[in-house]
Amino acid sequence: MMISDSLLELAQKIATEAHEGQFRRGGVVPYIEHPRAVVGRVGDDKDAQVVAWLHDVLEDSGLTAESLVEAGIPAHLVKVVVLMTKTEGTDYEAYLEGIAGSALARKVKIADMLSNLADGPSEKQMRKYAKGLLRLVGAEE
Repeated sequence: MMISDSLLELAQKIATEAHEGQFRRGGVVPYIEHPRAVVGRVGDDKDAQVVAWLHDVLEDSGLTAESLVEAGIPAHLVKVVVLMTKTEGTDYEAYLEGIAGSALARKVKIADMLSNLADGPSEKQMRKYAKGLLRLVGAEE
């Protein structure tokens, strides 16, 4: 399915509204700058760009998978956003395993981790992202 610029704009609008009033680690940078950075790291892949805009909205807002579909985001992309959403109680290894099974989720998650590593992570976060990157970069279809 060909992704249109209007769908990219919709994803950006949904993410901007979902993250309104949220800030990154330092409490200064608006949170939307994180999805924007992830979009910038996935290249020209428009499916990946849509998922990159939306990758944190289910975790960080009241939006649901159903509300994304109702807003006009294609169900196959919403599935990837759901896959990338870490839910409470989910083991990190199991979470990464699910992502590793989807080339699109893997691509966006790697871009997400690289963005997080460039954003002043703690020592503990650096170890977590390094371990996750090694897992995902080595994943095969």
